[in-house]
Amino acid sequence: MANFVLVAGARLGAGAWADVVPHLRAAGHGAHPLTLSGLAEKRGVPAGQQTHVRDIVDEVVSRDLHDVVLVGHSYAGIPAGQAAQRIGDRLARVVFVDSSVPADGEAFVAAWPDGGVMMTEVFAANGGFWPPSPAAHFAGHGLTDEQIARIVAGATPHPGATLTEPAALVRPLGELPATYVHCTLPGDELSEDVAGLLAGGRWRLVELDTGHWPMFSQPRELARVLLDAAAE
Repeated sequence: MANFVLVAGARLGAGAWADVVPHLRAAGHGAHPLTLSGLAEKRGVPAGQQTHVRDIVDEVVSRDLHDVVLVGHSYAGIPAGQAAQRIGDRLARVVFVDSSVPADGEAFVAAWPDGGVMMTEVFAANGGFWPPSPAAHFAGHGLTDEQIARIVAGATPHPGATLTEPAALVRPLGELPATYVHCTLPGDELSEDVAGLLAGGRWRLVELDTGHWPMFSQPRELARVLLDAAAE
């Protein structure tokens, strides 16, 4: 039996996985959706990026989970990639779902074209947070109006410090056993860092014909990918 620890991207909490969890549990596995500090029902808890790394490690250790398939979506790929290096032989595999990946000493915003200058200004204007996006932001990602409404309703402001604090890797990321799920609907190419990691031989690429929020748009298909990853 695998234990899936599921971490959604910026602004979202554990509820983002509501349509995926039943498929994993029906297959006989443990499913543990996690809300990171400062988000959803944990709104108001101070958080930096390393707080989120500890959130994930603590979830694994406090529940005494083994055969862990750690799933990080979007922003959450950054703390998930770091946490995966810190849980030792409890880890079976990491699945990065259309996500960023950590680079040692670099922050999430460093990958933005302006190096994060605009994002820093957004944080300053919003009390240190990245505000939720309007419904129009989710157009073109294979989502129904109902699914978009659920995302918008479940979103909370995201602590800006988690996006500006640098990642800290303890060894090369490419050494992790990993699956990268690329959502192709928006038409974006794989980033250079992800392409390089895939070329290293330990990472596997899976493509889903949907947008950036597959846990809403294609939960059954995403669950199938996660189950396949657990079987590797």
